[in-house]
Amino acid sequence: MPEFYPSIGEAVGAAMQHNIRLAHGSETSGSDKPVQVRYLPHPSADPYSVPRLIARLTETATPDEVAGIIEEVNSALVGALPQLTELVAAAADWTRARLAFDDPNHNPTFETWTRLAAAHGMLRDVQGQLEIVEDGIAACPAELTDPRNHEVVNVLRTRELLSDVLGAGAVASAPPPAEGDPEANRQRAARTSSPNAAAQRTTSPVSSAEASASTPPPRAPRTR
Repeated sequence: MPEFYPSIGEAVGAAMQHNIRLAHGSETSGSDKPVQVRYLPHPSADPYSVPRLIARLTETATPDEVAGIIEEVNSALVGALPQLTELVAAAADWTRARLAFDDPNHNPTFETWTRLAAAHGMLRDVQGQLEIVEDGIAACPAELTDPRNHEVVNVLRTRELLSDVLGAGAVASAPPPAEGDPEANRQRAARTSSPNAAAQRTTSPVSSAEASASTPPPRAPRTR
């Protein structure tokens, strides 16, 4: 039976145990379990993971869909940004517990705490900006604008996530997936939203139909 691991850490730990058994020859002697196939859960399996949210941020997404994604990122309960903010705060508090002022002219620990505190303040500012953006997205037109208007605004995304790249070639060369295949739709959406998508994008009816097929259902009205 294949093994599934809910986290990278557990999968790495299992792989290390497997390598130890191989080093001691227990796998070949038959004194232990046979070698089993192990699968790492894809980030898109988590609806609140950043790769899943980025994959949904295609140019053809509606303003309401984009506002919903921003709301999920900034949610106080499960949002990625508040969690990152608390992580930086915890790192700053960890540094605070190790402050020493024996030499006031040379205190790298205090400098580290200062930088972490500044990063925490910046993240809090970003949360406030995104709260304003949620309302501003509603004023964006649902239709794509003339490409000539894009020349005065720079593209900000500079790199692809690892999950965007893995398996892209195999999906591109494979036959069209079955209707409603979530993994194929995710990879197709990731390629569409990648930094290199502008040079590769075409406006064929088939691609338009694929984009509409991968679009999630409309979300419920937001409450603040």
